[in-house]
Amino acid sequence: MIPTLEWLPTGVNFLDQTKLPLEETYVLATDYKQVATVIRDMIVRGAPAIGVSAAMGMAIGIDRSEATTLEALTAEVATIAQTLAETRPTAVNLFWGIDEIRSLYNTLASQNTPIPEIKSAVVARAQQMYDEDIAACKQLGSNGAALLPQQGTVLTHCNAGALATCGYGTALGVIRAAIEQGHKIDVFADETRPFLQGARLTAWELMKDGIPTTVLCDNMAAHLMGQGRIQAVIVGADRIAANGDTANKIGTYGVSILAKEHNIPFYVAAPWSTIDLATATGKDIPIEQRSAREVTHSNGKQMTPDNVAIENPAFDVTPAKYITAIITERGVLRAPFDQSIRQMALETSQEPAFSTK
Repeated sequence: MIPTLEWLPTGVNFLDQTKLPLEETYVLATDYKQVATVIRDMIVRGAPAIGVSAAMGMAIGIDRSEATTLEALTAEVATIAQTLAETRPTAVNLFWGIDEIRSLYNTLASQNTPIPEIKSAVVARAQQMYDEDIAACKQLGSNGAALLPQQGTVLTHCNAGALATCGYGTALGVIRAAIEQGHKIDVFADETRPFLQGARLTAWELMKDGIPTTVLCDNMAAHLMGQGRIQAVIVGADRIAANGDTANKIGTYGVSILAKEHNIPFYVAAPWSTIDLATATGKDIPIEQRSAREVTHSNGKQMTPDNVAIENPAFDVTPAKYITAIITERGVLRAPFDQSIRQMALETSQEPAFSTK
């Protein structure tokens, strides 16, 4: 377990992922605005971790409010939710985390629950969501382990590990579970330009676990697939549309096409909270645009000419037709995904339907 984030009496403590792999330091957020900054600046990142962070941001905002009436507190809750919602638009878990706490607050407020009791309840729910994330990732890992080769090399893109969750991981959780079950697996980790989540984060946490790991430049995967050196691809997700189209870190779409061309299974691992039935297809998923500096500079050194134009979309969308299976804590989904997702939602009577507006 890697302590990605933690609720403390003094605030929410975050492992600063911008300093990894060379420095392990923590950032303490003592109010909801600081939590929003931590999310926006990618001190914490990864859809599941963002979701729980948003819930904790809502909880700390409510808990530390000085409002003395429900009317005043309700107005503050709206401001807190809006501030957090504006941080990172692509990861639907952000809105799930906000909505979980806001819905609880609205229910309690409608019952004229005393403010101190509301504060205790929302803090308890945020802490519960942390525990639920770890349990969901472990179950997800167990559900997906059998899909990975008994022996071979698995490619992953970006970081969908303990650092992207509350401590176990989605895609890397499946790899961990497979190894725990006796699979002999080593990992190729795409560096994942421009933020280098693979080179900095995936490699760091897999090496801490003693899992053999090799970092690849993003343009090397096709060469290695052609040599038969990759037996499976597994990635995380920031939002999965109702038809199975999946948003993940930029570059994932290209990897999925390469996997299809080389007859390599391509798996997506994500908690159920990442599935958004309110988003019909990948065309409806908002794509976050990030600072040009992430592209123009590396380790503080400028790498491009002055005034050159820069594109820096943080995510792309992998069409469902390239996905072999979607692994969740509720089970493994297969094509046609629009049917299997809907059926699983109906069977569990917990149909996700988020709004990002």
